[in-house]
Amino acid sequence: MDQKKLAINDIHAISGAKMMPFAGYMMPVRYSSDIEEHKTVRERVGIFDVSHMGEFMVEGPGALDLIQYISSNDASKLVNGQVQYAYLPNDNGGIIDDFLVYKFNDEKFMLVVNASNIEKDWNWINEHNTFDAVTKNISEDISLFAIQGPKATEVIQKLTEVDLSGMKYYTFKKGNIGNITDGAIISATGYTGAGGFEVYMYNEYAAEIWEAIMDAGSDAGIKPVGLGARDTLRLEMGYCLYGNDIDETTSPIEAGLGWITKFSKHFFNDQNIKKQKEEGVSQKLVGMEMIDRGIPRQGYEIFNPDDDIIGRVTSGTMSPSMGIGIGMGYIKVDYTVPGTEVFIGIRNRKLKARVVKFPILKK
Repeated sequence: MDQKKLAINDIHAISGAKMMPFAGYMMPVRYSSDIEEHKTVRERVGIFDVSHMGEFMVEGPGALDLIQYISSNDASKLVNGQVQYAYLPNDNGGIIDDFLVYKFNDEKFMLVVNASNIEKDWNWINEHNTFDAVTKNISEDISLFAIQGPKATEVIQKLTEVDLSGMKYYTFKKGNIGNITDGAIISATGYTGAGGFEVYMYNEYAAEIWEAIMDAGSDAGIKPVGLGARDTLRLEMGYCLYGNDIDETTSPIEAGLGWITKFSKHFFNDQNIKKQKEEGVSQKLVGMEMIDRGIPRQGYEIFNPDDDIIGRVTSGTMSPSMGIGIGMGYIKVDYTVPGTEVFIGIRNRKLKARVVKFPILKK
């Protein structure tokens, strides 16, 4: 399959990015090293090109009704300029995708979905659009940059008249970035736990905006960051990655997504999920940190002290911030209390780890 190219593919190439196929796109995985890029975001500021993400506009008098039906969360609680995290439930109590809802006004919303699920989500949403909402897939027209880290605000503030310090987490504003005013959206969201903003723009402005941000951030030590560090950053925070920690077969209650599951309104397959919540689940998604030296990897088995298999690792890495192996995985409920010692099967050995509360990296 031919991989799509990002609007600023040439800039990444000139910057020395290692490009690899991911979710149908050629994506920058790293520019220098994952550890160096990770620490840049935690300590200063980094910029990610995450233009592979999908964006759908949902508009018209039936827009909110459609979103309320397909989404686990309650979008009627949103005020203009607010963002909400949610998931699309499927027929069997699993998760089609996790996504963000942006509210512009009562009849205009934007949904931001995972790149690997764009086609699947688009088909599902339209299949259930019995509300006469007007939907438009603008994914191919939009670029998205994430500027993350403790110095992100000072860098972006140089380029916009929008008062960034006054923006609350999970809100957004339309405004200028440098000379660009057409369609630029600045969103106080991100996937790193390091603070910062995400900027949406039309593809034709992407190169100019990328260069403007890099110039504005030069004094702050800004660096471009790839998908490698994006993964280690989100893992330290315990943020789910679709396809690893949640998928079509995982229960949102097991995945700890009860907080974005609102039974105060009707949504697709809500009775099935409500039943899971009321009856309780047999396993839950937990964070883990290694006590012994080793790295838990996706698919590794998790054991109790009696050598019984009690779960599996869904994501794992060596934490650049903590210097130890960390992971996420589903384990039997009896072993989910923070501090519980478990064992990870790594290369024919069982290495000791402990269950920890999210975020795995404590501030």
